[in-house]
Amino acid sequence: MASKKVDKHAKPAKQGDKFTRYLVIGMIAFVLIAGLGAALAKNSSNSHVTLPSRVTKSNGYGITFNPTAKVKVEMYEDFRCPNCRNFEAVNNTYIDGLVQAGKIQAIYHPMHFIASDSELTAAAAACASDQGKYLQMHTALYVNQPTSAQMAENSPYWTNATLILLGHSIGITAKSFDTCITSGKYLNWATKINDDAAAKNINATPTVIVNGKTLPLATDYDAKKFAKVLTDLGVK
Repeated sequence: MASKKVDKHAKPAKQGDKFTRYLVIGMIAFVLIAGLGAALAKNSSNSHVTLPSRVTKSNGYGITFNPTAKVKVEMYEDFRCPNCRNFEAVNNTYIDGLVQAGKIQAIYHPMHFIASDSELTAAAAACASDQGKYLQMHTALYVNQPTSAQMAENSPYWTNATLILLGHSIGITAKSFDTCITSGKYLNWATKINDDAAAKNINATPTVIVNGKTLPLATDYDAKKFAKVLTDLGVK
C-alpha cells in the first residue's frame, strides 16, 4: 500500500498567526533502529486490535468527535506529510474551534505511508486521545514536523522516546501514556486505518471529505473556500 500512496502537491501555505505552536525543548536529530519498518509490519499483521478512545469501526476506525453533528468532516492525513501540515497551518484553528464547540462531526484518520515512523506518530496520537489530548497532540505533531532541510520526507524522525516528550510538552503526565507508546498498543489499530482507507480507494493525503464529498485541493489549501463549504451547509 505504501508504494502506491502519494503526498498531494501544492504550493506551501503560510502558517497563520493563530496556529498553535508547541515547542519541544532539547529535541535533537535522531534515527530509528535498523529494520524498524519490518518489525512494525510483523507486529501489526494479524494480531488482536485494541481500539483507542473515540474510535468505532463504522467510522473507518477514525478518531471521532461529536458523532451526532449533522456536518461530517473526515480528514485522511499522515503526520509526516508536508502538505498535510500545509492544510493544518491554514485550517487548524478553525477546525479545532468547530470541534470544541460541537458544530461538526470530525473524524481523523491518521494514515501511515510517508516514512517508517508515520505509524509511530499515528499510534502516539491515539495514546494521547486516551488522555483527552488528541487535538493538542495532532497540532503538536504538525508544528514539530521536520522540515526538508532537516531530513528527507520519507526518512524516519520520531522515536517512542521523543513522542513521549512531545506528549509531556502538551500537558500529558499519566504514566499510562508512556506505556501506551512504548508497548505499541495502537500499532495494529493504525494498520486498520490504512486498510479501511484502501478499501475506500483513498490513496493520497491530505484527503478531506465533507458529508461524503471529497474536496478539491484548491479548497483544502484556501481558508476562505474551506470555511465556505461548511457555512453553506449551515455551520456557523
